[in-house]
Amino acid sequence: MAASIYKLATIFLFCIIPSSFREQLREHPLVLNYHNGPLLKGKIAFNLIWYGKFTPSQRSIIVDFINSLSSANLKLPSASSWWKTTEKYRSGSSTLVVGKSSSKTTHSVYSETQCPGQCAWPFHQPIYGPQMPPLVAPNEDVGVDGMIINLATLLASTVTNPFNNGFFQGPTNAPLEAVSACTEMFGSGSYPGYPGNLLVEKTTGASYNANGVNGRKYLLSAMW
Repeated sequence: MAASIYKLATIFLFCIIPSSFREQLREHPLVLNYHNGPLLKGKIAFNLIWYGKFTPSQRSIIVDFINSLSSANLKLPSASSWWKTTEKYRSGSSTLVVGKSSSKTTHSVYSETQCPGQCAWPFHQPIYGPQMPPLVAPNEDVGVDGMIINLATLLASTVTNPFNNGFFQGPTNAPLEAVSACTEMFGSGSYPGYPGNLLVEKTTGASYNANGVNGRKYLLSAMW
């Protein structure tokens, strides 16, 4: 009985790492333990506060992404199939709906100019590691497409570890969570500095791994 409960409360993560460490991984698999806290399930209103100046086009990219997470009948691979992985963290779905929206134009926090080599990678040259050519952003906006990657990571963590006592590994002040446990992994064969094998839009050359509403395409980190 105890073994069954443990299986339900643990998600195993197998990251793609150099072969010299694979034996260690088999002996000590990375796990996300469940710490018995509540998770966010059901219908969740997602209120948006726009810090800085966003164009209507930029706002629509982000709003479409949120709507894509709970949209059915999208072409696979899709943002909704990626989001459905959160249901494995104990049964039950988390449905996000766009709620209220407000603006704070006195602040300007933007991944394309503030931290492009880190916040906007792989759409911008990295600040360290292998200097591979940056990918073409799927929505033709390096800043917003970089924000989507970070937003997706935070949303997954929010529903699976909302109060720092859900699913995570490590200390509560620096937890490894659903996506952040193996960050910057976007496709098969990925390794530090290389995002992996991805789909490429023929007309624009943009790289992506998830389809969204209104013909959108997104690049999302792996989730376990």
